[in-house]
Amino acid sequence: QPEVGKPMRNCYSLPGPDFTYGMYLHKRDGGVPEAIGHWDTVKAKPHVRVMPRDFVTMGRMAVGEGCTTAPEFALYYKFKDIRCKDERILRYGCKIPPGMTFGRPARPSTPIFDLLQHRYKELWMESQRARTVVQHVVKKKMSDVRGNRTTFLRTHPLPVKEESFWHPQRFEKV
Repeated sequence: QPEVGKPMRNCYSLPGPDFTYGMYLHKRDGGVPEAIGHWDTVKAKPHVRVMPRDFVTMGRMAVGEGCTTAPEFALYYKFKDIRCKDERILRYGCKIPPGMTFGRPARPSTPIFDLLQHRYKELWMESQRARTVVQHVVKKKMSDVRGNRTTFLRTHPLPVKEESFWHPQRFEKV
């Protein structure tokens, strides 16, 4: 039974004090001085990127050469191996321009002189004034009520007809 207040002991026996846990490396066991003094450098192998085949261009050129059947196309593809072009080279003319960060050109610098003279505030104020004028014109157009016949006749009364004193002859004796 385990002792009171202590966990039960393990049944496995541990190796002696001269045992090394892990893997022992014969070549690189020099400790800290060797690690500081002799850095292992790895030379990078040149990575040659093989672009995929450009079947659209090859098919267009095969038709231009007069290929019409599938075996002729296969033979043409075997002897004319055209690869896709690298997009980065195609877009910029070289791998990556030095002034680019993650494929995006750098922003142009902000002119300090415009900041000191509050030029951006003035531009904003002008745009707000123009916007206010446009809103006022639109509101004025909306407030105009279209007149109907009654309002037109109130503002422009019809000319008064002069009463004629002419009567038919049969009413003259009355």
